[in-house]
Amino acid sequence: MGVPGLTGFVEECGAFFAELRVRDTKLVIDGSSLYYHLFFASAADFRRGGDYGPFAAAVDEFFAVLRSCGVAAFVVLDGGRGAADRKLGTLRERAAERLCRAHGLSRGEGGRVLPLLARHAFVQALRRAAVPFVQCWAEADREVAALANRWGCPVLSLDSDFFIFELAGGYCPLSAFRWRDVRAERSGRYIPARRFQAESFCGRFGQLRRSVLPLFAVMSGNDYVDVTEFEGFLGKVRLPGRHGRARGLLGWLAGFAGPEEAADAVLKRLGGRRRDAVRELLRAALEDYAPSHVNLEEFFLEGRYRCEEAEASGLPSWLLGALARGELAPLVANVVTLRSTFLHVQVEDMRRPSAHCAALPIRRVLYGLLLRTATRADAQPQSQSGALPAVCEFDRVQKSVKKTFVQAASLPAPFGEDGFSLAKLVEVPVSHRQLLLLETLGVKMSLLESVPAHLQLPVAVTCYWTRCSEPKVNLHHLKALLLMIVSGELHRITDDPELTVLHPEDNSIAYNEFLKWKEEKLQNKDFDLDAAHGFCQWQCCLEMGLYLNQLLCSPLAEPDLARLYSGTVVHGLYRDLKSTSSVENVFSSSPKLTELYQVLLNVVMSAVSPDFFQKKTEVKSESRKKKKASKKTKAVRCAVSETQHLCGVNRFASLSMDD
Repeated sequence: MGVPGLTGFVEECGAFFAELRVRDTKLVIDGSSLYYHLFFASAADFRRGGDYGPFAAAVDEFFAVLRSCGVAAFVVLDGGRGAADRKLGTLRERAAERLCRAHGLSRGEGGRVLPLLARHAFVQALRRAAVPFVQCWAEADREVAALANRWGCPVLSLDSDFFIFELAGGYCPLSAFRWRDVRAERSGRYIPARRFQAESFCGRFGQLRRSVLPLFAVMSGNDYVDVTEFEGFLGKVRLPGRHGRARGLLGWLAGFAGPEEAADAVLKRLGGRRRDAVRELLRAALEDYAPSHVNLEEFFLEGRYRCEEAEASGLPSWLLGALARGELAPLVANVVTLRSTFLHVQVEDMRRPSAHCAALPIRRVLYGLLLRTATRADAQPQSQSGALPAVCEFDRVQKSVKKTFVQAASLPAPFGEDGFSLAKLVEVPVSHRQLLLLETLGVKMSLLESVPAHLQLPVAVTCYWTRCSEPKVNLHHLKALLLMIVSGELHRITDDPELTVLHPEDNSIAYNEFLKWKEEKLQNKDFDLDAAHGFCQWQCCLEMGLYLNQLLCSPLAEPDLARLYSGTVVHGLYRDLKSTSSVENVFSSSPKLTELYQVLLNVVMSAVSPDFFQKKTEVKSESRKKKKASKKTKAVRCAVSETQHLCGVNRFASLSMDD
């Protein structure tokens, strides 16, 4: 959630923060705020699809600093949209804003867009650092507040709604949490921070009571309430000057003993027709700031996540547990409960179809599994005509966010048999689950046997991407991507002492040569939108490949995204490959890495026809010839037109350029 403009208003309105030394305490962290904050703080480039390595390193460093100060961190992540789907309008607005920023970046303008797999990379980093975390069923704010109050510890976030919640341990904005500036004194190390003082804030507006702040947030407009509902009333209490509406509303609310009395006064000022609707709106919105009944302490102590709404969904217990542990993406809950999902736009070519189109067949299989049987009494898996269920996707269509309906795929046995349900999925032998995954990607396991286990899924996805992307990828795309994957392996080996001892000298030389290449070549900031679109398609395919693999209980190992994808590296390699093939020898000092590159290349080349890339070259050559012919035709037509105009005759009117 969030109240637009509230953070700026609080910071400008007065000194409502107390200095805080964070150490030897529990700390409840709003996970969504943290990964946005850390990614944007660690990223140098927002156009090329993300550099997940520096981001993961920032996550590792952040929690290492907390541990050094005796801080026990507990991360709480948002889940799906919830059965009521009350934020749909807000989410559509945010998707449109993201598209606008992505379009600006594609044209060389400023802006920031979170890469497609940043959240997934964050969850992997939490697991690697052994940080306790939970993924809530829906919006996490109330559960964050309830857990912090149970423990009496601070909340760390950037969400302005935490100015509104009553928090026993206070709210610490991430923007004032100086974790890179750790101090030391005799009693130990601490992180300088600031904690919001709600009492001081309320005192600034006379007799304003803490309990009416939720009504202030609701009437100011948040993720669930459109401020236009109260526009007429707010115009009457507005004060002149900056933040006049907020100051006027707070001053007016100071005259009431509690939120019920103030809400009644608001309703009396509204017309009779609107009164009942607004009363219900206020009732529902005020509940968003009430304590949650979900006990997250139970999850962190015993591993049990109990939520009435989640249990009412009818999903099997194994799947609910996997969602709470972050082993499945929120997309799963949204598809099952709402039959709807948002596909996030990247910095891609807006003149072409969405990059997500490349992964459509994978999503259809995913939907087929999730919607195989009804999970609620009112949910019908198939229409009476026998048609397969459909999912509403919100995706980019040119420069707008629009919805389309995608039909779930018909699945092979045993997944498509009568009586099969999600509850039985875990009982299916791993060989069958692996077969469904690989058949969806169009790859046989025998082809992947020479590939290291932790790279089999991304290589299978790469085979799929090579065949299914549109426009088709060229050989430079493929080689750049595979060289990038090998560079990730080089970083993994050099960072792991146990792996480094196997080939210390070769790896050290290769590592230094690669770093030298990066320093020399990556200074070039040229941006190739065609290449970007192709690599965006690869990330879309990888995302859905990861989700399908997770739903099938990971028949293939999950790759480490921090080592797998670097947008700046793959774009630099692609640019170099277009001018010289020598960059393919960047790992020549390491026979092991050279062999790995050849293995990966051979696997992907074996998954396509022998003349696959030759055909593409011929098509491009033919396309260039047609363009030249078209230009020549246009030039002749222009000359003909000019002759007609000058001579005033019509003798060329029937001239055909095909004659």
